Amino acid sequence: MRTLRERKKQHTRDALLRAALDLFTARGYEETTVDDIAAAVDVSQRTFFRYFAGKQDAAFYVARLAESHFVDAIRARPPREAPLDALRGALTDSWDGIGAAIEQLVPLDVHLRFYQVIESTPALLAAHLHRATELEEEIARVIAGREGLDVDTDPRPRVLVAAFGAVMRVTERIWTTRGDPSLTALRDLTAAHLDHLGPALTGDWHPTPPPAPSSSPSPRPSPAPSPSAATET
Repeated sequence: MRTLRERKKQHTRDALLRAALDLFTARGYEETTVDDIAAAVDVSQRTFFRYFAGKQDAAFYVARLAESHFVDAIRARPPREAPLDALRGALTDSWDGIGAAIEQLVPLDVHLRFYQVIESTPALLAAHLHRATELEEEIARVIAGREGLDVDTDPRPRVLVAAFGAVMRVTERIWTTRGDPSLTALRDLTAAHLDHLGPALTGDWHPTPPPAPSSSPSPRPSPAPSPSAATET
């Protein structure tokens, strides 16, 4: 059981996280300072730095938690499950757990709305993409370990995870531009895009051409009788 001191520290950290994400979404990331975040919780700047290395550390703290849940879910998948099925199954199984873990720190809607800030802030977007690359490498090594492969000599784990990550990135970008920043909307859009992953990689994208017209010649109309033929009768 946690001590009173530990509970107070967690309360302060959670309050700083909430304040940071609230301010980032309301004012903008660049417009928010560490002093602003600390003042919102009525603590000193020094206290802020006891918990976070800087604004960016606070900005991605909750996302790191969600990612760790996803990686743990991949490790827990059945050992003989196909790699792509393991990735998708882990994502499906971890949605609710990730949401609950986030809710223990900050309101879920605040965390989800922050992704719109990421998309519109070059510094955050660059950091987000860099972190996504590191996450893909971690997942590729987990997949390689599950399959008994050497990730440095067999390219398949990295290729698969890169394709899966690209789907997630496209989904995330489209989701942030729509009017429903909910977890349900993100989940549904993700499922729809993952349904297209296999066909997009292996299917024929060309539409089926319409059937060609018949090659048999059309019957020629009978010639009209000439005036001379009519008088001969």
